[in-house]
Amino acid sequence: MRVARPSGGAAAAVGRAVAPAAVALVLALLLLVIVRLPWAGDLGMHAATLQRLRHSLPHPGSPLVDADTPSPYYSPWMLVLGIVAKVTGPSVFVVLRVGALAGLALLVTGVWRYVRTLSDRPVAPAVALLCLLFLWGPLLFEWSGFLGLNSLALTVSYPSVFALGLAFHFWALLGRALRRGAGWGAWLGLGALWAVILLVHQFSGVVASLGALATVVAARPAREVLPRLGAAVLLGLVVLWAWPYYDFYALFFAGAGLEAVHRPLYRDLLGRFGLVLLGVVALGLRLRRDRRDPLVVFFVLGAAVFAAGGVSGHYSWGRALPAALIPAQLAAALEVVSAGRRSVRTAWACVLGAALLAGAWTQAGTLGYVVGRAALPGAVAAKYRAPWTGYRWITPWVKYGDVVMARTFPARQIPAYGPYTVAPGYPDVFLPDEGRRDAAVRRYFAAGTPVGERRGIAREYGVRWVVDRAGDAPDPGLRKVADGPGGQVLYAVR
Repeated sequence: MRVARPSGGAAAAVGRAVAPAAVALVLALLLLVIVRLPWAGDLGMHAATLQRLRHSLPHPGSPLVDADTPSPYYSPWMLVLGIVAKVTGPSVFVVLRVGALAGLALLVTGVWRYVRTLSDRPVAPAVALLCLLFLWGPLLFEWSGFLGLNSLALTVSYPSVFALGLAFHFWALLGRALRRGAGWGAWLGLGALWAVILLVHQFSGVVASLGALATVVAARPAREVLPRLGAAVLLGLVVLWAWPYYDFYALFFAGAGLEAVHRPLYRDLLGRFGLVLLGVVALGLRLRRDRRDPLVVFFVLGAAVFAAGGVSGHYSWGRALPAALIPAQLAAALEVVSAGRRSVRTAWACVLGAALLAGAWTQAGTLGYVVGRAALPGAVAAKYRAPWTGYRWITPWVKYGDVVMARTFPARQIPAYGPYTVAPGYPDVFLPDEGRRDAAVRRYFAAGTPVGERRGIAREYGVRWVVDRAGDAPDPGLRKVADGPGGQVLYAVR
């Protein structure tokens, strides 16, 4: 449903100039962030995935440990990047930068395209982008699949950004197909695209699915469209089943490890997302105008899944929260350009502008990923969270395929350079002996474990290197090779 074009005015003229300029500055910042590619979170997992695909496209094995198991990280998008890495030969971190550029471009164009289906005002996409980036809360929050500026700066090279970019394009294309009565080919293409999004990033795929359902419900499709819609869904399910790198449907039976990881998503909701309440108010206004407004339906579906996860203890369902945040943020943006009295729009623009400034201040530390903390004013530096340093310092000695004994935090980064660790740094639903490997690492580093038992664990898993803190060598027979940052030491197994 397109919103009527309101009359102009001084405030509208300012908005038409300020919003695109602000978006241009933010995109320039993100491009500089991509050049620096700050390390935090899952970057090591994605780099390790490219390492394995570059080494063997048909049979990459586990990204993190020396085991011939599938992984949900081997998605269509990572396969494309793996081919790029294998054919062209640059560092996987260079390839991740290329992927970040593609993901950012897809996200920006996707938001623009989807918002244009909701409003024909030229400034609407720019305001929407600003709301997606800054309308969050007074507490800094970062997580893959969430589009706050600081979160996006740290995850821009992740598959989740690429998947969300595809999702915005998917919603726009789906809405167009419903309005214009697309043919069978277009609908089958939409079904395949839906499956690709789910394979690229499963949680963002859930968000894409809820948005698609909202689009269909709001469109009230004619009876003759339903067979084509059904065929699209069926084709998508077949593509998911046929993907050769992992069993998509096995993810529905993932263990409790994922629930523990995602439990923090249900904490500090008002602090992290309080400014989004402005968007909830905007959704209420849209509901009064149209009870089947697509953003309202989208929000209700996302909020319902999120709430169900909290009540049932399925905390991984919390990853559906963007399905509530995105429509609320877009609704807040669209109220500025909606039809109605100019005084009301101006008042709304002032309130929204203040909220965006507050959100931008919360995330001001993102500047540090470009200029470094030392160049930031004191108040901004206090908001900066230093990225991880990585483990490049071990690469002169540790080679591709070597097994390193390391605790959980180093294990999240070491495989990015080609080695394996004994236990994965992240939960792995396809690794049958994950619990045994975790126990072996804990036992190896435990203070009271006999040296002979430690050496037996090292032999069992083919350990050639140990990374630990200085002065904590678990085996007096280890040979010190190199010192690393933070008092870490690389030891060679004799």
